[in-house]
Amino acid sequence: MKVLVAVKRVIDYNVKVRVKADNSDVDLANVKMALNPFCEIAIEEAVRLKEAGVADEVVVVSIGSKSCEEQMRTALALGADRGVRVDTDDGLDSLSVAKLLAKVVEKEAPGLVILGKQAIDSDNNQTGQMLAALLDRPQGTFASKVAVEGDKVQVTREIDGGLQTVELLMPAIVTTDLRLNEPRYASLPNIMKAKRKPLDLLTPDELGVAVSSNLTLLSVEPPAERQAGIKVSSVDELVEKLRNEAKVI
Repeated sequence: MKVLVAVKRVIDYNVKVRVKADNSDVDLANVKMALNPFCEIAIEEAVRLKEAGVADEVVVVSIGSKSCEEQMRTALALGADRGVRVDTDDGLDSLSVAKLLAKVVEKEAPGLVILGKQAIDSDNNQTGQMLAALLDRPQGTFASKVAVEGDKVQVTREIDGGLQTVELLMPAIVTTDLRLNEPRYASLPNIMKAKRKPLDLLTPDELGVAVSSNLTLLSVEPPAERQAGIKVSSVDELVEKLRNEAKVI
């Protein structure tokens, strides 16, 4: 079985995000970029399936400019066998990405497609669901456990009332949650090997997809600065401030 994993290049989660002076977008100048953390979890799960003998090949795919190849090489160092990049401008909306991924999935014919449940830059949580709809395939979202048995995959997912387990007939789409696994670190030998692994290039025209965005970014603003707290000397004073100043009771 082939497993295809979609990954995205995002600002490193340890970096404090800055907004441009004109509020037109996030400032990416001299900012450290990294693999989306949820995508790392997806890669780890695919590699574990291969190590367990369930999968034969792990293919990583990314939608974006040449700059995202750095993160794709990281994914290859983590255990993926080869990569596919669809050459587009960065910043496509979720539907455009899902349409491109759908064509890659049709071309590669994987038994299982694994994505992170969302990217930490846009936080849309849409691409996996849209991809499943476009391909008319079963989906298991927010996976905290994945078990493949024959031609079926059981996905345990967190819901408001606890845990829900769904059984999907493959080929299927799975999106990963934080509790699914703990991603490994890439070793130096694997980083060196990743430089020699194949990385194919496709274009939207080759896939027959007309890329267009239905979203317009109007402005970006940093969150409001948190005000300093105060100490109160008694419960009565606390209640009085909650009632008259905060007006929450």
